[in-house]
Amino acid sequence: MKIYDEFYAGDVVLQNGSVLAGTTLAYSTYGKLNEAGDNVIVYPTFFCGTHADNEWLIGEDRALDPRRYFIVVPNLLGNGLSTSPSNSVAFAGARFPSVSIYDNVKLQHRLLTERFGARRVALAVGWSMGAQQVFHWGALYPDYVERIAPFCGSARTSRHNFVFLEGVKAALKADQAFEHGAYRKPPVEGLKAVGRVYAGWGFSQAFYRSECDIKDLGFPSLEAFIEGFWEAFFTKIDANNLLSMLATWQAADISLNTVYQGDFAKALSSIKARAIVMPCETDLYFPPEDSAAEVSSMPNAELRVIPSIWGHSAGALGLNRTDVAFIDQAIKDLLSA
Repeated sequence: MKIYDEFYAGDVVLQNGSVLAGTTLAYSTYGKLNEAGDNVIVYPTFFCGTHADNEWLIGEDRALDPRRYFIVVPNLLGNGLSTSPSNSVAFAGARFPSVSIYDNVKLQHRLLTERFGARRVALAVGWSMGAQQVFHWGALYPDYVERIAPFCGSARTSRHNFVFLEGVKAALKADQAFEHGAYRKPPVEGLKAVGRVYAGWGFSQAFYRSECDIKDLGFPSLEAFIEGFWEAFFTKIDANNLLSMLATWQAADISLNTVYQGDFAKALSSIKARAIVMPCETDLYFPPEDSAAEVSSMPNAELRVIPSIWGHSAGALGLNRTDVAFIDQAIKDLLSA
């Protein structure tokens, strides 16, 4: 795991008016900033992921080539590395305030400008919640960001997506050990339940029908996959961190700010960046229909659907080489445009 750096932002006034004291943004960089300050790629992390989980898309044989670009991977507030319920002194545990995608992107902009003096962003790219941050980059800084490549994500969280996440929250909170967020030990059973809820959504029906969990990921059985992949992932996450990130996800909307005043169509049409938007054709909660509707309101956007049965996880962790190649090629096309 690459050692990460920290940007101390001080006391940050959040979008909801509360103050997050002693805010720190954890980040990692790859490559060097050029003299013009315009070879920056910002690549935000996703739900429960860290900068290390983004490294599968970075490399000398990838579109995100550190020999050419200065790649900055900021960690989401709430993920346990940046300021989070698990590490905040002033707002520990369930007392942590609600943080928006807007708050994250504003802080990331400060990182790029105050610490590095970056003059332009050549590309904003990300998966899932990372994609939601990418859309915000395009809408909030239309004259600063040249290109965006969100994959398996949306400009705002749909009502169906919101409902799916309500099930995830309920599974965790049903554990008596959770104690309304004041747990004395990790609510392991609740976190396992989160994993089992997620198992039905993170991949598609066709993925399970084809037994990709066994044939491609090497698990001996379906139960072993649920335990070894999903439960193992979520039991490593602090429960209050998980809920904080879920709240950020559920509230995501590029228009819910003072810039656009809830006008979603105006926010989309204000994205000047050249864009390739990549949903997966079998994603169960960021479906291509939602992406198509968003792209139709974006002036310089192309919809490029990932032809995969891996569902939402087509864009995750480099698990499927075919999907990796598709995403990487699309980013190469965008960067060369």
